[in-house]
Order: sequence, then C-alpha cells, then structure tokens
Amino acid sequence: MNYNSSGDQMAKKPKVIVFDLDYTLWPFWVDTHVDPPFKKRAQNKIVDAHGRTVRYYTDVPDVLKQLSEEGYELAVASRTSEIKGAKQLLDLFGWKRYFKYFEIFPGSKVTHFSNIQKSSQIDYKDMLFFDDETRNITEIGKLGVHAILVRNGVSHHVVEDALRSFSKQ
Repeated sequence: MNYNSSGDQMAKKPKVIVFDLDYTLWPFWVDTHVDPPFKKRAQNKIVDAHGRTVRYYTDVPDVLKQLSEEGYELAVASRTSEIKGAKQLLDLFGWKRYFKYFEIFPGSKVTHFSNIQKSSQIDYKDMLFFDDETRNITEIGKLGVHAILVRNGVSHHVVEDALRSFSKQ
C-alpha cells in the first residue's frame, strides 16, 4: 500500500491529516463505552479497568504507519472529555509516535483546528480531516478544510478515496 502512488505524482497533497478518535480510529466513545485506566496485557491486548478488551478499526495501525512513512504530518482532534484515557490509548496502541499535533478536549472542533493551524502554520485548505459526525464535518468544512465523513471507521479505502478527492479540489 502506497498512498503517494494514488494517481499523478504532481497531484495536490494535504500538508496535515487530522483524525477524530471516537468512531473514527476506534469503535467506541472513550468517555462512555470503556473505563480507564487501560492496561496492556499479553499479546499486546489492551483492556479497560474491568478487563474488557479495547479494540480499534482493523486498518488503522497500517494507515497511520503508512501515512507517517510517506511524510504526512498527522494530528488528532477530539472533543472527548476523557482526555487522559484517550491519550493513554494512543500511547498503548503505539500510535502516539505518528502524531505531531494533539488537540483533545471538549468544545468546538474549530478551536482544535485553530490550534493546529497556529502550531503548524499550515492553511486550512491544505488540511484533510476525518470524522464520524456530520456536525464536525460541516463546521470544519466551512473553514476550508477538506473534511471527510467516516461511516465505519478509517480504512485504507477511505484514506485512498479522500486523498484522491483532495488532489482534485
């Protein structure tokens, strides 16, 4: 899998790719469906405080690794109130290393993106965003960000399609 080979080498590419967490990288709300603290058990299995296995969408580790290896800057923008738990899961899943920007706190995603824009010095029009909530897609799309509604989590197919549509805008 090589996202850079998706079409024309001169195609326009995002400078920052931003991911929501809940129902985008993993299939639950970290503030209501699982209970921190989280622990790593045998075979890298992550469990919550009640010993329940915490899973992510299948393609996510490969997607993040691939995008990172291809030189994309990655960011997280999450409205969760379970900030500590979300950061702990990113760490335990081994994904923290892929992200340059972390905006994890309740409130409008416009604030998250404003912070990412200030830190990165990258225009909104050069950002690609994945989220499962229409309200966030609409709100962030108004900033000029290329926002993609995710129905069943991030996958290789979702990312390939998004990069293709980004390059055509």
